[in-house]
Amino acid sequence: MKPDIHPEYRQVVFHDTSCDAYFVVGSTLKTDQTIEYQGKTYPYYNLDVSSQSHPYYTGEQRTTKNQGRVAKFKNKFKGTFG
Repeated sequence: MKPDIHPEYRQVVFHDTSCDAYFVVGSTLKTDQTIEYQGKTYPYYNLDVSSQSHPYYTGEQRTTKNQGRVAKFKNKFKGTFG
């Protein structure tokens, strides 16, 4: 491999602001912000969504309302689909 062409790989603190969760993950992300986390200073990056807050991973997916589009469809084709 050629020297001095690869980005620096280091531990970075990611902060999911929607559920106030912190993660320390190895990354090549470039950021000027730092944070003191568990007695060490790390580079810091804000996230809007992570596995801690995303509905797919938490199992809290949205459900449609009974009076919504699905209910209207079922009422319209009541005899067709059983």
